[in-house]
Amino acid sequence: MRSIDRGGGLIAGAALLLSGCGSFDGTRGDGPTAGPTPSAAGSLVSDTPVKLGNPYAVGGVTYTPVDVADYDAVGYASWYGDELAGKPTANGEKFDPARISAAHKTLPLPSYVEVTALDTGRTILVRVNDRGPMANDRLIDLSRAAAEQLGLSSGVAAVRVRRTNPPAAERAQLRAGKPVPERIVTPQSLLAILRAKAKKLPVPAMAPAAAVTIEPPPPVASAKAKPGDDRIDMGTSTAKPAASASPAKDGNIVVQVAAFSSEARADATATAVGGTVSRSGNLWRVRMGPFASQAEAQAALDRAKAKGFRDAMLLHDR
Repeated sequence: MRSIDRGGGLIAGAALLLSGCGSFDGTRGDGPTAGPTPSAAGSLVSDTPVKLGNPYAVGGVTYTPVDVADYDAVGYASWYGDELAGKPTANGEKFDPARISAAHKTLPLPSYVEVTALDTGRTILVRVNDRGPMANDRLIDLSRAAAEQLGLSSGVAAVRVRRTNPPAAERAQLRAGKPVPERIVTPQSLLAILRAKAKKLPVPAMAPAAAVTIEPPPPVASAKAKPGDDRIDMGTSTAKPAASASPAKDGNIVVQVAAFSSEARADATATAVGGTVSRSGNLWRVRMGPFASQAEAQAALDRAKAKGFRDAMLLHDR
C-alpha cells in the first residue's frame, strides 16, 4: 500500500476535480452505465456506531485500524460475490452483494471512499463496512455490485482509494442499497501519475496467498473498537465438520479456504465448498481435506477458487 504524495500541485488540483459528483454521459462497452440493481427500498443501515477494532496480522504484516481523514492510496482491488450473502460483516451488518460496499484493512467501519479504476479512469463512491482483503498484495475488496459499477471484470485491478466525506443524500443512497452516480472521469494527467505509482507495486498473484496469522492482540486501539471485528486466523484448533462436509480422508494436505470472526459465515462457506469448520481463538477457519495426494488437494483448491475464494491455499497439516 502506498500513499499518494500530496506535495504536488497537480494532484491537489485534480483531487478538487474528483471531489465533485456527477454522472458520466454516454455508453460504455466495458461496463454498465446505470449501476447494478439496488437492494429492496427501505432497508436503511446505520452509519453509527463507528468501529475500528484490534490490530491484527496478515502474512507477518501488522495492520492497525485507524481513523485517517485524508486516506489516499494506490493498490489492487479484488471482489467477492454471493457466497457470503446475508452473513454478518465486521461492523455487524448483513452482507448484501447487490449493495455498493467494500472491505478494507484499516479504515473505520463504516466509512466512504472514492474508488478509481486506473485502466479506465472511472470513479465510484463506495461504503466500507467490512475487514479485508486478507492478502498483503491487495488494497480493497469490492462487492459484486461495486465491481460491476466500476466496470471490473478480471480478478484484480489497479485502483486508487481515496477517503471522502460525501453529502448526506449520497450517504443515504448507499445506506439504502442504491448506487450513487459515477464521479467525473479522472483527468489523464492524474491517471498517468497514479499508474506510475501502481507499476511500482507487485502485481497480485492468482496463486495461493501467503499464510495468514493472527498475533495476540494488543490493548484495544480505540474506545469504539470491538474485539473479534477482524477475520482470519491460522492457529491450532479443534475441527468440527460442517453439515455437508465429506468424511475426512487420510493424508496431511489441506486446503485453507478462509477464516471469519463469525461462525455463521464460516459454516456457510464450509457448506458451499464441502469443507470443515474449526475454531481458533475468537475466529473460525474453513478447510477442505485432508488429502493423501497433491492431485486431490489441487483439485479441491481449484474448486474453492472457482467458487470465489481466490485466496485459498494448500497447507501441509503436520
